[in-house]
Amino acid sequence: MTTSPSRAGAEFIALMALTFSLIAMSIDSMLPALGDIARDLGAGNPNDRQFVLTAFFAGLTLGQFIYGPISDSTGRKPAMYAGFGCFIVGGLICALTTDFSVMIMGRVLQGFGAAGPRIVGTAMVRDLYAGRAMAQVMSFVMAVFIMVPILAPSIGQLILLVADWRGIFFGLVLVGAINFFWLAMRRAETLEPTARAPLSLGHILRSAREALGNRITLGYTIATGFIFGAFISYLGMSQQIFQDQYAAGKLFAVYFGVLAAGIGCASITNATLVTRFGMRTLSKLALRAACLWSLGFLVIAFLLGGHPPLWFFLVFMVVLFFCNGLLFGNYNALAMEPMGHIAGVAAAVIGAGSSLIAVVAGTLIGRLYDGTVIPLVAGFTAMEIAAFLVTEWAERGRSKRVITPS
Repeated sequence: MTTSPSRAGAEFIALMALTFSLIAMSIDSMLPALGDIARDLGAGNPNDRQFVLTAFFAGLTLGQFIYGPISDSTGRKPAMYAGFGCFIVGGLICALTTDFSVMIMGRVLQGFGAAGPRIVGTAMVRDLYAGRAMAQVMSFVMAVFIMVPILAPSIGQLILLVADWRGIFFGLVLVGAINFFWLAMRRAETLEPTARAPLSLGHILRSAREALGNRITLGYTIATGFIFGAFISYLGMSQQIFQDQYAAGKLFAVYFGVLAAGIGCASITNATLVTRFGMRTLSKLALRAACLWSLGFLVIAFLLGGHPPLWFFLVFMVVLFFCNGLLFGNYNALAMEPMGHIAGVAAAVIGAGSSLIAVVAGTLIGRLYDGTVIPLVAGFTAMEIAAFLVTEWAERGRSKRVITPS
């Protein structure tokens, strides 16, 4: 197993960044086209367009439980091939259909396929790297993963200038095919045959129980869900805050991109510093800073009636996103660190568990929007405090195990 990233790993990092980005591309690139899709395919209710997104999430959630155990048994690449295959077929169904119900089925299949590259990709990183080196690699990967949701809507809008919404799906199929052939031709299998486990329900249940029973893995899985949940609430409220509350108009995309740059810069900064200071130290400092920063701004937001000046709100969010950006890669690496021997199942448990928490929390916070920034700021504050409490719980258990004689 490689213990530190090197120049030879640059292509692997780029491949994993593209692999992880499939999900964000599949969701955000079509946001500008949802109305056209619903109209052209005869959706019965204006809100039915939301199923184009929720169907993808449904397939994604189901797939995360399946690909990890398969990859532990067959090897990483066969499981990845299966995922890419489902993703491509699902995309073609969506691009060619003339029926809204068939579109929804295609999106479920597309989401199911996208789960494979995402979960197995995490296991591949754990196969090759450990500890701080894994956190460094994941930081580079997550920098791209976080930036894609910001660029994808603009890419989707550009496609709509020269083609209809079907062009977006054909574009996703092309990206999936590129990812498939890149993996096939340039990446060797990362799981040695001697390290593979039998594909059995008993093994899966035992491995899942081990992952959930590990205090570090469970704690950082939950914390990841809280942090991503706050980010999902921002994605849900951002258009209303910038365009309705602050009347930003076409500058919405610019402000959106500026805030995303905070996360991207943080991920790159983390990749530079993590090998020197360690992922636990950086994560603790970043989370404490985020909690204090959010609490302070929440008080100010209340005093200003939930309508702080736009420039002040942007400064708050950039700093907050920088702090959160230091957490994403580290938390994933910390959760996976004790799970190298069952990386596939562990990646599935961590991915599915954190996603479930994030979607539920982010949706609930998003629905509290009342025309002010208070629900968003309060949501970030609550999720960060919750992450602080659960990581402290996890680390106390780790400390006790360290000082207890074996």
